[in-house]
Amino acid sequence: MQIIQLVKQHAPVTGEQIAEMLGLSRPTLRSDLALLVMLGLVDAKPKVGYFLGTEMASGGQASQRLNGLKIKDVQAMPVIVRETTSVHDAVVTLFLENVGSLIVADDDGYLSGVISRKDLLKFTLGNPSASTMPVSLVMTRQPNIIYVQPEEAILDAARKMIHHQVDSLPVVTVAKNGKQEVVGRITKTTMTKVLLDIAAES
Repeated sequence: MQIIQLVKQHAPVTGEQIAEMLGLSRPTLRSDLALLVMLGLVDAKPKVGYFLGTEMASGGQASQRLNGLKIKDVQAMPVIVRETTSVHDAVVTLFLENVGSLIVADDDGYLSGVISRKDLLKFTLGNPSASTMPVSLVMTRQPNIIYVQPEEAILDAARKMIHHQVDSLPVVTVAKNGKQEVVGRITKTTMTKVLLDIAAES
């Protein structure tokens, strides 16, 4: 989604320029750009660069639908573990649920951490006792957790994912006590599905 904004502002713009503006490598963006071109949201001309596709340039149906979508419209069920869950059980949960990260919540359902595959891999390599340790030793904690709220625009979630280079975000509501209650999750897979659904509708 942020790619579309950059193309809108700087067209024509090369893949290398987009990657530089996002602080990413060109190969990292290749599949995202290919998908956007396939959906007609972005067009490409050899030796010229990327520019808005006809659907986006005309402010068409797809553009309006994308801009109107809220996170609550597309969020998935969160995959939650507790702080006392063992690293071994967390790894098993990742595979069984087929997700890239886990949300850690306390007994009241409030957000206390996030664990990615990369976190688990770094922690377990060369650490024979890692599997029995609790995930609280591995997880990313506040204030370093990036999250979104149900009323935010889906485009804002996409910007956060790209800016912080994460594959998913917990969706939370803020309780009166200031804590974040986990109500869902949103992932890059969710974003891709949204784009495909919008393309199918247009």
